[in-house]
Amino acid sequence: MSIRSVVKNINQYRAAHISDRNFLLVASIIVGVAVGLVAVALKKSVHALQYILREGFKGHNWQYLYYLLPLIGILITVFFVQKIRKGKIGNGISNIIQSISKRHGNISPDNMYSHMVSSAVTVGFGGSVGLEAPIVITGSAFGSNIARVFLLSHKERVVLLACGAAAGIAAVFNTPVAGVLFAMEVLLAEFSIPTFIPVLIASASGAVVSRLLYNEHLFYLLTKDWRTDAIPFYLLLGGLCGLVSVYFMRVYFWTEKKIASAKKVLPKAIGGGLLLGFLIFLFPVLYGEGYSTIAALFKSDTSKLLSNTFYKEWVTNPYVLLLIAIGVVLFKVIASAVTIHAGGNGGIFAPTLFTGAVTGFTFAHFFNTTGWKELLTVNFVAAGMAGILSGVVHAPLTAIFLIAEVTGGYTLFVPLMIVAAVSYFITRAFEPYSIYTEKLAQKGFKIDDKELVLLNNIKPEAVVDRNFIALRPNDAFRKLSDAFLITDQTVFPVLNEERKLIGLVYLDDVKSILLKEEVFDRKLISEVMVKPQYTVSVKDDIQKIMRLFDISGLWCLSVINTDGSFIGFADKRKLLALLRETLTSHQLMEQL
Repeated sequence: MSIRSVVKNINQYRAAHISDRNFLLVASIIVGVAVGLVAVALKKSVHALQYILREGFKGHNWQYLYYLLPLIGILITVFFVQKIRKGKIGNGISNIIQSISKRHGNISPDNMYSHMVSSAVTVGFGGSVGLEAPIVITGSAFGSNIARVFLLSHKERVVLLACGAAAGIAAVFNTPVAGVLFAMEVLLAEFSIPTFIPVLIASASGAVVSRLLYNEHLFYLLTKDWRTDAIPFYLLLGGLCGLVSVYFMRVYFWTEKKIASAKKVLPKAIGGGLLLGFLIFLFPVLYGEGYSTIAALFKSDTSKLLSNTFYKEWVTNPYVLLLIAIGVVLFKVIASAVTIHAGGNGGIFAPTLFTGAVTGFTFAHFFNTTGWKELLTVNFVAAGMAGILSGVVHAPLTAIFLIAEVTGGYTLFVPLMIVAAVSYFITRAFEPYSIYTEKLAQKGFKIDDKELVLLNNIKPEAVVDRNFIALRPNDAFRKLSDAFLITDQTVFPVLNEERKLIGLVYLDDVKSILLKEEVFDRKLISEVMVKPQYTVSVKDDIQKIMRLFDISGLWCLSVINTDGSFIGFADKRKLLALLRETLTSHQLMEQL
């Protein structure tokens, strides 16, 4: 029995015995478990590759070639993307947000493996990025395609997509609550119980699988409490994190613009790889994800910042260490941006956490060194992570719960809330969109508008009326007058022999002629038709169609197929009725 027939039998049984809502819960478990397995496989493969490369260069005279490994990783990734994937690979989490907003949650099946392979090579060879975004994309692709296989609606497809993303975050960090919040805060435009429950189940499933197969904590927070007299300093750290977040985003996009100006792929990869290697030579902590550095800072071990540097023996003054830490913060974003835009694959989740940890350390180290105030450094390391993540991703709840869960530092909830909130509001003042939505906003995607997102859930073909009477330019006017007796059409398309639209006849334009029957056989349709001013393509999204309705003031628009043939009229009445139905359905779901 083939897989296709098995799936067909499952769908038939499901349709007969299981409601869509109950099956969605079952599917969320499937997605969560699958994504958990993928996350474990990716983490283990990357860590194994890093270990092999690290041990292979240890103790050799040619160990400085180690700094060329990121270049090799980028080149391999570029080869994979350009030659094997033919350049077809999604642009990070932004692509997922766009697929929800514009493509009804449809994600190519290729994304179920392509980001795993390319990110494993990039990060394994020392690229200064993280695995979280690739796992989120892979998980979202799993959710989307499982929904497609089981013939679920586009609404359920979006829910399973979010389930995959939540399970990815939960599995990577072992943080099920943060996984749910990430899906709700970053990906979805609305919150409702029918959406929340499947996402919650998937996130928990992913976390359980990850814990069973990969029971390694990223960090431990060695602290018991925080002091109330430190609150002003958490407020200051929140402000600093907000400014660093703005710096992070602007340098990230500036670097992207500069690298994009080089049109050829190979020179970009080589130049970017060499620059990345040089930055890692100056600051070796920029190599890879950087979680080992964060773990060291949580243990109050500052030696990691100087590990493998050529200048570590010269650093005897705490103020010099302070300058080095500032340099690490400033150059981490450049290293991450270069890794991604030169051709590597990875996400900015890990870089934001790394930057936040070093920012928090630098802040506390400054006050401790100057003697102005004695601060618990590890608390500020954790708070800094929440601050930068909140600012860059515009997801304060995700940041608070992620850091609390991943570190076990639940006693730090208040400081985390203070720093995340202040950082978020300062960043929003300068950058109204997150690092994921900035480019989408520049393209005109208003992903923060809930009604627009719901509007985009309407499929364009649903508003197209294909039941029409067409005319030819050489037809006599009598054919039009006869058509008015059997249809309620008020506009008629005039087509040539190839069924291409060459004109339109509007009822309002020919009312006077309809009273003159003596000219019905003498006057031709070509004499009364007008050239169409506004047409839409069958590939246009519903948002563009709505915009053209507003601009033209018309109640129907001609729809043209990809081959140029006329296929029908987009009906504004249908569109408004579907939008009203969608909004009503959404409001009812929120009340459940």
